[in-house]
Amino acid sequence: MSVSNAWSRSREKLRLFPELFAQCSPEAATYGKCVSASTTGRQELKKDMCAKEFQALKTCFTNAAKRKAK
Repeated sequence: MSVSNAWSRSREKLRLFPELFAQCSPEAATYGKCVSASTTGRQELKKDMCAKEFQALKTCFTNAAKRKAK
């Protein structure tokens, strides 16, 4: 694999990110609220505190990317 191909693919994925993010705004908002609520005060965010919300966001991104690729 050439370095230029890797950079081209990375740039393409980053170029699509705003569009994919817009398709998943409800899931992103839910995840953001969970993270924010979990870190109020001096509380630290710990692994898996918002796992359910993150998984929903990840699934949305994956599905949006698949739809875009078609």
